[in-house]
Amino acid sequence: MKEISLGKWKIGKTAPLLVIAGPCVIEDESTTVAIARELKEIQQRLNIPLVFKASYDKANRTSVQSFRGPGLEAGLDLLDFIRARFELPVLSDVHQVSEIEKAVQVLDVIQIPAFLCRQTDLLVAAGRTGRPVNVKKGQFLAPWDMRFVIEKIAQTGNDQILVTERGTTFGYNNLVVDMRSFPILTGLGYPVVFDATHSVQLPGGGEGASGGERDFVPFLARAAVAAGVQGVFLEVHLDPEKALCDGANSWPLDQLETLLRSLLVVHQAVSGVK
Repeated sequence: MKEISLGKWKIGKTAPLLVIAGPCVIEDESTTVAIARELKEIQQRLNIPLVFKASYDKANRTSVQSFRGPGLEAGLDLLDFIRARFELPVLSDVHQVSEIEKAVQVLDVIQIPAFLCRQTDLLVAAGRTGRPVNVKKGQFLAPWDMRFVIEKIAQTGNDQILVTERGTTFGYNNLVVDMRSFPILTGLGYPVVFDATHSVQLPGGGEGASGGERDFVPFLARAAVAAGVQGVFLEVHLDPEKALCDGANSWPLDQLETLLRSLLVVHQAVSGVK
């Protein structure tokens, strides 16, 4: 399995469990900074690799009235501040090739959203940056089909690739996580991440918004870590009920450390890595 470099950390088969966490979208400066501050404290207490995640633009919201974020330039400015202030790597979604030139000046990890995981020009442009690329498996793809997605990035010479499972469409407004996908994706040769919060999403299941069942997050996360993933992705919020995006499936920030400690116990038991 390829190893991914994130600052002093190496992510791979015999590495500590990677955590990607943060709010779904940048809502405002004070909320985003408060979440980043708490995540930094958790990272230091647990001594784990942690990447701060927040989207500067949610371009695939259910409704045109939905909150999308501050946009490219303002969002990157805040992520750059968080990166410097808290010494955390930062990740955000990139939706268009035209965004990459500016995004790569700030982002440590470029994320390709699930709906765009087959967009060849976007994948190639992300790969050519040389930065780690976290590509989410589309809800419409079989795990073995991610081989072709990975090839589009790898042929640029960039082998710093993360593959994230975020559930598969299961009828209308529902997702299911097939635990068989984790060994299948791992067999493609790159670190695998489980998106525990989007996997409990009910896409479009609300009135002009997606619903979610966050109570299932810990169960699926522990099962995925037991199945051998190298990382977990968790959208968190100070008050999920008031979140401007994906609150129904976001995990409460004040319960994150307890959840992560349980995941680390499972990870150590499976991998032997403390």
